[in-house]
Amino acid sequence: MAKRNLTRRQNWRIQKIQDERSERAGRRGELAAEKLLGGDLGPEEEGLVIAHFGVQVDVEATQGPSAGTIRRCHRRANLPALVTGDRVVWRPDNQAGGVIVAHLPRHSELYRPDHRGQLKPVAANVDRLVIVFAPLPTPHTNLIDRYLVAAEQSGLEPLLVLNKADLLDGGDFVHIRAWLDDYAELGYQTVCLSAGSGEGLDGLREALKDRISVFVGQSGVGKSSLINVLLPGVDLRVGALSETTAKGTHTTTTAKLFHFPAGGDLIDSPGIREFGLTHISRQELLEGFIEFRPFLGLCRFRDCQHLHEPGCALLGAVGDGKISPLRMESYRHILATLAKD
Repeated sequence: MAKRNLTRRQNWRIQKIQDERSERAGRRGELAAEKLLGGDLGPEEEGLVIAHFGVQVDVEATQGPSAGTIRRCHRRANLPALVTGDRVVWRPDNQAGGVIVAHLPRHSELYRPDHRGQLKPVAANVDRLVIVFAPLPTPHTNLIDRYLVAAEQSGLEPLLVLNKADLLDGGDFVHIRAWLDDYAELGYQTVCLSAGSGEGLDGLREALKDRISVFVGQSGVGKSSLINVLLPGVDLRVGALSETTAKGTHTTTTAKLFHFPAGGDLIDSPGIREFGLTHISRQELLEGFIEFRPFLGLCRFRDCQHLHEPGCALLGAVGDGKISPLRMESYRHILATLAKD
């Protein structure tokens, strides 16, 4: 029998009935969940997600009678996935837990692709991306540039932190200090310090004050050590470098948010050795290199790939010393991996 064509109104009515059924089913599920959690829930309060544990999150109450307390909460099934830094509306239960009933809008998001290439948020409502690196494990400017591009695309202010600076005097690390100088010349704020000796920590404290920051960087660069120094009493587990690979061992397993006594928050995220950028376009990648921007659109050919084409404005800027050859090489490397990340 031939399939009957439905009018627009009929389709609308069918969809309306389905939506109503779905809403009723959702309400029944919420009532069942509330019953399992111990009966009636308390009044709605605003809160901040400070840690994420799969289907549950730790919420710190920011307003109302529970302000300052932390509860392990479930989220209702109709809500989107939550990440550390999210602001939510929640209701306490009578078993020292609670239920998240609403997700408040984010003003910023930091994403990274997972192992399947799917975009995954790692933090919300962040102001500053703190990129930590060190002489060991061996840093790579390409990874730093990936973080910088991610910061530009997410609207976050990057801060470059060179930890373990005391190692610079005992090895062949002159080029690393030169990297830091090059990034500073581009206008990026930089801090050179040592979590072990305490050198330079005052500069980092001032840069983090009254900001919501997220720490990123290779495992083993000392993110947890820095937090232990900046926030005495937190006592994050610190992992040593692997003797066989000279790479860091992962010690942080979930993103957590900490408060600075003088103001500001810090989100510590799991160590990321590589930072995929599959979610950005070629044009967005170009704009992520801030020194490229004055030359974009000035090439002789509109479809210039900035590889070897005559009349390329970017290549001309490299020749004139206005763009670093190392940064140009980094751009090309990232461009070549966009389809493979």
